[in-house]
Amino acid sequence: MKKIIVLLIIAFTLNTNAQEKINWLSFEKAIEINKKNPKPFLIDIYTDWCGWCKKMDKETYTNPIIAKYVNENYHAVKLNGEGKDPITYKDYTFKFNQQGNTKYHELSAALQNGKLSYPTTIILNKEEQLLDRIPGYLTAKKMEMVLAFFIKKDRKEKKWGDFAKNFKNTIQE
Repeated sequence: MKKIIVLLIIAFTLNTNAQEKINWLSFEKAIEINKKNPKPFLIDIYTDWCGWCKKMDKETYTNPIIAKYVNENYHAVKLNGEGKDPITYKDYTFKFNQQGNTKYHELSAALQNGKLSYPTTIILNKEEQLLDRIPGYLTAKKMEMVLAFFIKKDRKEKKWGDFAKNFKNTIQE
């Protein structure tokens, strides 16, 4: 009997650990993959010191529904807003910059239109054009709605308010 209980606990633990996780990519890798497999981009701009970023990692991005939806429909990019490594994109090299106490990566600042806020979720279409920037913490329920909105073919005709009012979440919080 004890062996069966131990085996059940091990099986449950392995099954729990086998939950789908988001396949995070570097910005450069996502751009490279997009050439062969075009999809929109979900870019999570974070910093190491940001509490809300950590909360979003722990509660939003670990949700199995979010992870599955992101992996199926987006190229997911983690971008440190204060990252030190240069990133070359469209013949320009974005670098780390510091002005007084303000530290930032130029690509992060460019994507956020100079308004450094963490976390910020950036959505690009498969042509790598900016669709939206969403500053602040997003619950899994809100993230599900955001992700679904930007995949919809009729998004250009539909307003966010109308979409949100009629959206049926699969995540229950």
